[in-house]
Amino acid sequence: MDTSVKTREAAQTIDALITPSLLLDRGRLERNIQRLAEHARKLGVVLRPHMKTAKSIDVTRYVFPGEPGPITVSTIAEAEYFAGHGFRDMTYAVGMSPASVVRAMELCRRTGADVKLLLDSVEQADALAGVREDTGVTPSVFIELDCDDHRGGLKPDDPKLLEVANRVVAAGANLVGVLAHAGESYGLSTADALVKAAENERSATVRAAETLRAHGHACPIVSLGSTPTAHFAENLEGVTELRAGVYMFFDLVQHGVGVCGLDDIAISVLATVIGSKPEKGWVLVDAGWMALSRDRGTANQQIDQGYGVVCDEKGRVLEDVIVAQASQEHGILAIRAGSGKSMPDLPLGARVRILPNHACAMAAQHHFYAVVNGDSPRIEARWERIRGW
Repeated sequence: MDTSVKTREAAQTIDALITPSLLLDRGRLERNIQRLAEHARKLGVVLRPHMKTAKSIDVTRYVFPGEPGPITVSTIAEAEYFAGHGFRDMTYAVGMSPASVVRAMELCRRTGADVKLLLDSVEQADALAGVREDTGVTPSVFIELDCDDHRGGLKPDDPKLLEVANRVVAAGANLVGVLAHAGESYGLSTADALVKAAENERSATVRAAETLRAHGHACPIVSLGSTPTAHFAENLEGVTELRAGVYMFFDLVQHGVGVCGLDDIAISVLATVIGSKPEKGWVLVDAGWMALSRDRGTANQQIDQGYGVVCDEKGRVLEDVIVAQASQEHGILAIRAGSGKSMPDLPLGARVRILPNHACAMAAQHHFYAVVNGDSPRIEARWERIRGW
């Protein structure tokens, strides 16, 4: 399959790219997408991928090579963007605000899309009546669940669960189900712990759905997922759909959790060596936190990867070389503390690839992906990204 968009810049190889620049390895992307798709099929659930990481129609077409399918979004801007590309079945997986719900319903009215909302309070439920009157569209909503003390949402056994459900119906909205996200799984690092977290997420979400059904609410959709639990779930009985997003690219946090290998990480920032301080063991590059992001998500993991793991221009990991410090437009490469390795020869003008701590955050710093494949320097395409809210 070739969904490539012709590059709109002169660069035909990465050597000609202005750095810092965001690279996307198409082969790794395809492999990552296929891995979770096969797992979801095996478990008998619908995969509703979260597009908050990729934010690109070109990436999405690898997830859905045929007709548009169900997706998850994190901003109304994403919903508008994907609706413009024919996607109609979307879940806006962020708690609704008065402004966001009106905007979402206006999108539904204009395009015929079904944008499902998320709430966890009586106040939000009561506000739906006014939205229906103002827009002429009947909102469809999930009740958000807190399955592991990580985010907002109601506990599965909270008495407010039924009260919120009843108020949704009283407001004239459609209660389509319950939704959970096992965010605490990001703090785990063993297969046994991840399997246990996945089962806790499943059992908590299914229990809430059963409570609602026992009191007359159909609750047709039982939605859950985080990238770690999605990959380590062994049983999704009672669940109808699985969500995940960063799995398309992976990153160093997911590597530290144990979900992927370094050679699964599909995006990196291409940077150029701009100087050195041999007396300190430093090599300076032109990628700081404006290109890499400020995310230090590996700092509390077993291995702290600084601001990113460094690879050579072909994508081969330079052992124990990390971005140890980052200012706005400068990164300082150094050998990881405690390592016996020496800094490799990286002369002025040399190119390196830097793997992300958090793929969503790194990608968000850039306007487009320069698409490559493996260690080939050829740029296959330039894929634009949606930004903003």
